[in-house]
Amino acid sequence: MNMDDKLVARLESAVARLEALSTSGFRAGGDIGGGGDVAASDPSILAFDDLIGQYLGRVSNAAGKIGGQVLDVTKIVQEAFNALKELLIKAKQTQKPDPAGMAEFLNPLNEVIMKANAMTEGRRSDFFNHLKSAVDSLTALAWIAYMGKDCGMSMPIAHVEESWQMAEFYNNKILVEYKSKDPNHVEWAKAMKELYLPGLRDYVKSHYPLGPTWGTAGKAPSSTPSKAPAPSAPAAPPPPPASLFSAESSQPSSSKPKQGMSAVFQEINSNKSVTAGLRKVTNDMKSKNRADKTGVVSAGEKEVRTSTSSFSKAGPPKLELQMGRKWVVENQIGRKNLVIDDCDSKQSVYVYGCKDSVLQIQGKVNNITVDKCTKMGVVFMDVVAACEIVNCNGVEVQCQGSAPTISVDNTGGCQLYLSKDSLATSITTAKSSEINVLVPGAEPDGDWVEHALPQQYIHEFKDGHFETTPVSHSGG
Repeated sequence: MNMDDKLVARLESAVARLEALSTSGFRAGGDIGGGGDVAASDPSILAFDDLIGQYLGRVSNAAGKIGGQVLDVTKIVQEAFNALKELLIKAKQTQKPDPAGMAEFLNPLNEVIMKANAMTEGRRSDFFNHLKSAVDSLTALAWIAYMGKDCGMSMPIAHVEESWQMAEFYNNKILVEYKSKDPNHVEWAKAMKELYLPGLRDYVKSHYPLGPTWGTAGKAPSSTPSKAPAPSAPAAPPPPPASLFSAESSQPSSSKPKQGMSAVFQEINSNKSVTAGLRKVTNDMKSKNRADKTGVVSAGEKEVRTSTSSFSKAGPPKLELQMGRKWVVENQIGRKNLVIDDCDSKQSVYVYGCKDSVLQIQGKVNNITVDKCTKMGVVFMDVVAACEIVNCNGVEVQCQGSAPTISVDNTGGCQLYLSKDSLATSITTAKSSEINVLVPGAEPDGDWVEHALPQQYIHEFKDGHFETTPVSHSGG
């Protein structure tokens, strides 16, 4: 963007701020006394307007050329960013809340995100990847919920980066699908990524690296007794409500349950109220500290879990660390937000019998095995030994760091996404078909380049031995 474009963007954002002030509910209703003054003078709020004007404007322009559901979900993304701006203003005039009060504080943003999530339900859309990319990306806005190192979520900058990783899984699919079909979709996907990286990430880094700025005056938001028990109240008797802070929620995403406000936004994806049944997790409730380590749920929890579509006839869904060495992910059906975020290089990950799910492994592990899975996505950082894919159908695996070896055995339909750091990976295939490897383009922002691995060979006996060469297909 040249100097003239930057000037125009700033002028447009300034006009937008003036128009917002003229019709601001803050001045008219007085809900957040002085909110208009903050919006007009606070450097961090002015910078947020610039963020919206520069980065979100590109996404909106591309969406306008596409129309339909892509435009609809982009408008919701814009609505979510506007809601975040209002919360930033409100925080500066509100005392720091307790966890229950934070859930109440976040309600405006929660409602927008749930509206976006509803667009991915029901009959699968032709623009499902666009919808998932947009919806999953909104989790990044939860950085405003960071309340300190013990709140159970990553620091704001890291949270934005980690949240985008899941959305990028679907964003990459758009880049591949529309690379030679429609540049508007490619532009939308690229602009969506830049909205978060570097856009939102750099904004948070510059203005809120340690979390939101809370005011010293004003009343701290708090939830009503009907929405959450008093802090001193014991855990609710069975059958327990769908709790944000229970050790085994109805939508597990890690054997180490999310705590604090990261759990609040995790619950958003399940369309449950973020203020229902709040309770604190004690150390003995955490899966990693349980004596049984079997993943069997209690009777009260079983009632909630079996009512979901995630229960497999092959056995109960599992996501747990066994003996401190092996992560087991089994029988997960329709789970798009599975996360292993507490791992080390001595541990292995075994994924078995999962369908229509996405697993994200945040950190370095020794080995990853994906066995007997269908329509499964796995996103990982680094492996010490190998990533093995066996007996699978229609899987997608993305390496964001490095992997010495990737092996594909007895598998039909496999998409491998390699990062620049993993281009030296040795790929071994056997009894497999439709294996495609996608690598980054030569330019920093270049498109992914797809390579189809051969699945047919010619064997010719020459000079006392067989020479094997892959069959070349035109257009392959």
